[in-house]
This record gives sequence, structure tokens and C-alpha cells, in this order.
Amino acid sequence: MTNNVLVVGGGGREHAIAWKLAQSDLVAKVFVAPGNGGTATAGGKIENVPIADSQIDELIAFAESNDVSLTVVGPEAPLTAGIVDRFEEAGLACFGPVAGAARLEGSKRFSKQLMHKVSVPTAAYEIFTDYEEALAYVRNAEHAIVIKASGLAAGKGVIVPGSLAEAEQALNRLMIDREFGAAADEVVIEEFLEGQEATILAFCDGTTIVPMPAAQDHKPLLEGDQGPNTGGMGAYAPTPVVDESINEFVVESVIRPVVRQLALEGSPYVGVIYAGMMLTAQGPKVLEFNCRFGDPEAQVVLPLLKGDLFEILNACLAGDLDSAEVEWHDGVAATVVAASAGYPGPYDKGIPIAGIGEAESIPGVTVFHAGTNHDAELVTSGGRVLAVTGVQPDLSMALACAYHGIEHVDFKGMQFRSDIGARIAGQTDTEGSPVALPWQSSYADAGVDIAAGNRAVEMMERDVRSTYTDDVIAGIGAFGGMFDAAELGADPVLVASTDGVGTKTKIATAMGRYDTIGHDIVNHCVNDILVQGARPLFFLDYIATSSLDPLIAAAVVSGMATACRLAGCVLLGGETAEMPGVYVADEIDVVGTIVGVVERDQIIDPTQVAAGDVVLAIKSTGLHTNGYSLARHVFEHWDLDDRVAALGTSLGNALLEPHRSYLAEITRLRETGIPIRALVHITGGGLIENPGRVLPSTLALRLHLDSWRIPPLFALIQSQGNIAAGEMFRTFNMGVGMLVVVAAERARDAIDALGSDAWVIGEVIPRETDEVVMQ
Repeated sequence: MTNNVLVVGGGGREHAIAWKLAQSDLVAKVFVAPGNGGTATAGGKIENVPIADSQIDELIAFAESNDVSLTVVGPEAPLTAGIVDRFEEAGLACFGPVAGAARLEGSKRFSKQLMHKVSVPTAAYEIFTDYEEALAYVRNAEHAIVIKASGLAAGKGVIVPGSLAEAEQALNRLMIDREFGAAADEVVIEEFLEGQEATILAFCDGTTIVPMPAAQDHKPLLEGDQGPNTGGMGAYAPTPVVDESINEFVVESVIRPVVRQLALEGSPYVGVIYAGMMLTAQGPKVLEFNCRFGDPEAQVVLPLLKGDLFEILNACLAGDLDSAEVEWHDGVAATVVAASAGYPGPYDKGIPIAGIGEAESIPGVTVFHAGTNHDAELVTSGGRVLAVTGVQPDLSMALACAYHGIEHVDFKGMQFRSDIGARIAGQTDTEGSPVALPWQSSYADAGVDIAAGNRAVEMMERDVRSTYTDDVIAGIGAFGGMFDAAELGADPVLVASTDGVGTKTKIATAMGRYDTIGHDIVNHCVNDILVQGARPLFFLDYIATSSLDPLIAAAVVSGMATACRLAGCVLLGGETAEMPGVYVADEIDVVGTIVGVVERDQIIDPTQVAAGDVVLAIKSTGLHTNGYSLARHVFEHWDLDDRVAALGTSLGNALLEPHRSYLAEITRLRETGIPIRALVHITGGGLIENPGRVLPSTLALRLHLDSWRIPPLFALIQSQGNIAAGEMFRTFNMGVGMLVVVAAERARDAIDALGSDAWVIGEVIPRETDEVVMQ
């Protein structure tokens, strides 16, 4: 059975909810109303619906007409407006608290009074509706205070004044200028609590409470928790400041008494309950309750959820949460929010956003959109624009992953905090000064970070193991990889090759994109052994750098693992070397060794090539892995991010196009039974020098220049560098990645087997002088 789900809302929280629901095998479609640019372009099961979260009648009608079996409400405003009550009246399942229970967030007066009634620890407070009375209280207060609008203010109605003047200004904004409208009809003034803030979210079915990993949000706009409050500039979960005893206290002494009292008052709490806590020296105290997933807490909690969110939410509605499987992945999630210039004040909209794809190409990174819109292009439409989430084994790695991702995102005026998680991750002390990290040592002082190497191994291990088959006896972590050779064949011959990516890595470094070069080295080596007819068995990598960045190493290896899986090849092991003083800062070198096998009677034997044989060509996808030193010289003063019309993309993207593997095409050809007389992998030396590596000394190739159109990238290199044609053909593949020599009478059938990327490029002729003749 499959189900249609409607998610109400259009922020980052709703993108995260839709993203998680779409992973359920029980869900056929996830409608998001109104959604954002991220949900508009997510594809797959997710689809936007142009209905605002305030249009409850229209949402009900849509749910009824589209067989929606579950509606999930993200924002607090429709919850406090009674959307769940209305859906239930219409006979529709809707996840979230009813209006009576949602008052827990909708009215701070109600929330404070309820906590007082059931003895939940919270800050001392007073409630005011009269400006002069509130002003007099502030002027006579003998302790630091916090001023809050009692109603909903989009997370921005809390002001922490640093002086009496700031407190008076805050009251004027709320009660005289009416900056937050009716939300400040009542104002709560409470004592300022000191300590670490933490958020504990929990699923609730009215009785059973199942907590989620505790999170920490960062409300102030600026580094060091300075500046105005926002909806949240970043978060991480689980937070180490909430141990098992604190978690149990919050569930049993904070959430449970409130849920029990709401049920007694006729408003059973079904939904997600959010307890914002301050961990004071006197114990945990409640700062606020919210009646839904937090934002950006949802963006770090939901990626850690191992269970099926659709099943969990339905279990809550059925009052059966105690039987649901609510499990969590090991590891940590961290998110960093990118906001518009001017936020949380006025800001411009419609500013183009770039780099989302590059960010999400990094292993462990997911981008959750909030204030974005997509029509002709992706643009900003809100204050908090998006959140970049990284999931990794520990907090430091998760933060590094998220920040590595957000470095790729760009829009005019973009602002984000650079210190999310800094104190917890060990980067600063309580005074904000740098402190030594636990893994720092004298060896690290010499430029070698052992811990970085260990983290790199942890990050790449899952990708490496994803390539393993039953033939792997020992792999990553062992001193030597072991591969079972018992079933290799009747008369197997091993074929091996070693090569490197070369200076293409400099383009990757300049672009900050490392996923493609992993594909490059694997596919290059696959093609090398393919020339002898071998299929790949296993691959070994070597990555060297001056200073190891675990995220970069993991991105390269992730690309290798993907290419290995596509080739049916095991990534058996490798070496990541950190050599300060040997490599220039930020440089990386990528090398690989492949071992394949071919039956002796299936070896491609170029001595069988004869004059009159036909030469077929298969297209390349770009420069592959050769000629980059010359190309970099030609484009030395170009901006790699600039779009080049002739290329249809940026120059950097064109130069990073991965080396193509020809394994699938050659396998198809061999399966037809057509004898292959020779294969030529066009690598260093281009079309001029590579054929001579396989041809008998008495033969040459005649290639017809009019048989194919030279791709625009090569034409651009030649024109911009003023390079002679002979040098171009001796350096680059010129759009030809592999040459295939077959008997003339089988040429047509061979092209049919190879596919549309193949054509007749020439023929074999008796050699007079040159190995390759161009005409």
C-alpha cells in the first residue's frame, strides 16, 4: 500500500520533513504547500502545491481530492489557528497538536501558567498588558531580564537587553511601535537564565513520549552570540551537554507533566513537542515550549532518524507510539544557515543562488531550502535562505562537513555564522579564546595531523565497503588487501596498470570540487587494462597532500567508489599520505593501481591487425586526464567559474568533466562475437603517439579529420593558446577516447554494438614513416 502525504509549510523544516517522508516505501507522493525552491526542484516523490499554509479550507479540499492519507503541519501559525481541529472535523488525518494544545507555543502566558500549575522549573516571570506598568517593572528590576512577546513572532519576539536603555527600547518596539502586532498584546518579562541552551524534541501520542537526540540551536545573528535574535543560524545534534540523566529529567519532569495536564484539560497533545531548555547551575529550566519541529533543529534531527517517519507519525495519531520503531543513526548532524543581507530586518529578494549542486556533491552534505524560489532560476525569497547540513561520525567532522558545503553556496549579500558549535567542538574556551584540541600533538606541530587521517578513514570506509564482494578476504584497515582468486577462470592472466590524474587536480583544488577526480583515476585505469581485454578485479588508490583535509580525501574516495561500483570492481584499499614540505600547500596528488583478469585465449592480440582493417572511434567526454598542464597555461588568467557559451557550462566544469570508461561499450562488442584486433586508449601523447603502443611496426593508421567535429573545448584551447594543430593532436585526445580496430567486413556490426558515440575514423595502412597519418 502506498500513500499520498501533504506537508503544510514552506521553510527549511518543511523541506526536511518532506525529504524524510519521501524515503518511506509506504509513501507514493509528498505534496508540499506551498513549498520552496528546494522542494520544487527535488523531483522524485516531492511536488509543490501553490496553497499558503493559512488557507485551511483550500488545504482540506486539496487533501480530499488528492487521496491524501496524512497531512503533516510544519509551522506554528496554522497549528495555533486550529488546522488540526479543522482537518479532524473533515475526517482527515492530520499530524500536530489541536489548537488547545498548541497554545503551549501560541501564548507564553498560557505556557508559563501551565508550567507553574504542574511545577515545571522555569524562569520567574511577570505578565504585562500596560506599557507604563511594564516600564516601571523594568526600571526597578534587580536582576537581568528577558522580554518576550507572548504571541507568535516567527522566533524573533525574544529580546535580551544588555542595559536599561535597551530594555526600554525593547518595550517601546513591542508595546508602542507594535513591531510584532498582536503577538505583543501581552508581554512576558522574566529573569535571565545563564547556562547552556539545549532543545529536546519528542514525538508524542497523547500519552507516550519518545525523545529525539538533543540539539543545540544558535539564535543570535552574529559570531560569539552577538547581535539580534533570529529564527536560528545553525544547530547540531546530538549535543554532548545533554547526558542521559538530563534527558530523563526533561522527559519525566518537564514534558510528561505538561502532556498529562493538557490531557486532563481536554487537549491531549499529539505531535512533536519542543522543550527549549537552559541548563543552569540550579538544574535544567524551561525557556519555552514549541508545538512542532524546530527550525533549524529539524534539519539536524531528521537526518539522524533511522526509522520510517511516516510510520512513526501514524503511530502517534493512532495512540500507538509505544509500539513504533523509533531508532537513530550513530553519528552527528550539524547545520549552518545562510541568510540574506539585512536579516532579521528588511532584505532584498530575487537574488540568484549558485553552488547548491557542488555543495551536495560532498559526501554527507544535504542542503535544505527555506527562503528560496525557483522559476527560471533558483533565487532568494526569504531571510533565512537555506541550511547546509553535514552528517559525520563526530561533531567536529560534521561541522567541517557543513562548512565545507556552505563554502560552495553563493548569493549576493549572503551571511552566515562561522562559529556554529565552536565551544562544544573544542575550538574556543568560555572567553572565546582558541584552545588546544584533544588530538593536537608535537607530530601535528610538524604538520602531520594523525587524527585527520583517522577521520578521513572513518569517512571513506562506508564508500569503500560498498564496493566489496564475497571475493574480498581483507580490505580497508588491513596491512594488505586480500582477494580470493579461486574463481578467476580456467586459464586466467592478470593484467595491471598504474596511473595518475596529473595536474587536473589543480583545477579541482581551484574549483573546490574533488568528486570527479576519483572517477578519473578509476576509469583511466579501467581503460588501460581493457586494451588487453581484461575486466577489472580490484583497485588500489594513493592520495598525497601537504596537509590532509578529511573531507577532500573522502570526496575523492567517494568518487572512486562510485566508479568502481559501476565497473564491477572492488576498491580494495589504499594509502592517504600527508607530506608537509614535499607538496605545496593545498596541492593533492591522486594515483591508482588496478588489477584485472582475462582468459588467455581472450587476450586482445594486436599482432592480428592487418592492412585494410577499419578503425572505429568512441567519443571522449573532455580532456580526460591528459593535457592539463598546457590547458592550465592557456587559461591561466581566466575565471573558472565564468560560463562559456560555446561550452554550455563554466570553464571549470568543462575541464573537470570525468574521464569516460569504455568498459560497457567494449563488453557489448565482445558479447557479439566480433573479434577486436586492437584497442587504443587515447591518453598522454594524444592521437599521434598512442596507436604506436599497440600497432605492429609495419603498420600505421590513417585517420580522416573530416569524420568528426572537434569538440568546442579543444577548439577553445587551440584558439586561445595559438597552438599548432600538430601539437594539439599530440597532446590531447581531441574528442576521441578509444580507438577500436576490427576487420572491414565487421565494421558496420561493430558500430551498431558500440552505440551512437562510435563512428568510422580511419583504416589501417602499411607504414611508410609515421605511425599515424592525418588527412
